[in-house]
Amino acid sequence: MIHTNQLDSTKGQRRRINLGHSPDPDDAFMWFALADFVAPDGQRHKPKINTHGFDFVHVLEDIQSLNDRTESGELEVTALSIHQYAFVADRYALTSCGASMGDDFGPMIVCRDEPDRVDWSGLNLAIPGWRTSAWLACQLFLREQGVSLDQLSPSVLPFDQIMAQVVTGEFDAGLIIHEGQLTYGAHGLKCLVDLGAWWTRSRGLPLPLGGNAIRRDLGIETSQICSVLLESIRYGLEHRNDAISFALNYARDLHHDLADRFIEMYVNQWTLDCGSAGHKAINQFIQEGIQAGLVPDIGEIDFIKPGTT
Repeated sequence: MIHTNQLDSTKGQRRRINLGHSPDPDDAFMWFALADFVAPDGQRHKPKINTHGFDFVHVLEDIQSLNDRTESGELEVTALSIHQYAFVADRYALTSCGASMGDDFGPMIVCRDEPDRVDWSGLNLAIPGWRTSAWLACQLFLREQGVSLDQLSPSVLPFDQIMAQVVTGEFDAGLIIHEGQLTYGAHGLKCLVDLGAWWTRSRGLPLPLGGNAIRRDLGIETSQICSVLLESIRYGLEHRNDAISFALNYARDLHHDLADRFIEMYVNQWTLDCGSAGHKAINQFIQEGIQAGLVPDIGEIDFIKPGTT
């Protein structure tokens, strides 16, 4: 779904930037200040900050679809999984802001009944996408447990259908992301593994899940765009109640307090600037994927920092 905006010729020539992100409360919260469309609740929004000549067109799709679109580079700016970034690093560069880090929490493997011992052999596992960070973390975890990936039977489902399919018994277990990390218990499901907790406690680093990236061919504009993105995140944090009210349009089963909690998990100090610890976490995550033969070797990872606008 694409929300288009009208360019105002009276303001001079403006630069149209397609901004891809998930229709989830954390992304909506971050880009609230850039909203230039009629939200699902019928409210008309205009940008709350100076976009410095850029007109952001919001492209709302699930993360797997956005991952797929990075292959052709059709979006100038997009959210993507850190797992996927390893496959498109030649086309996109990560921004220092906008990252989603699981700091002692993250994607989970859930099932109906918690067994005394997990038998991974032939486990019918629903996953949210082949290039999601959740799936890369899951593979690294299983390898560390001595489980051969050939023993599993994974299938991709839309992330918002996974819990329901586990509840009905269509799948033995599900790899859940987004708000499912807060609501799985209400569906009667049990957590087998919290991959974010496993990673943080074993590596001493947050688990890098999602990032934002800008197409490299935009040249000098990349740092300028990064500045506007950072200002949007700051605006949301400084106008929390308004930003949460907007984000509730995309909160699915979450009421206000639960949406606020979810947003706090993924829009925080790591999101303003992932910093040296965040850079280290991303590098280690991808390096472990490289060593396991799960992602290509992309060398040193560079990050776009905010510039002057």
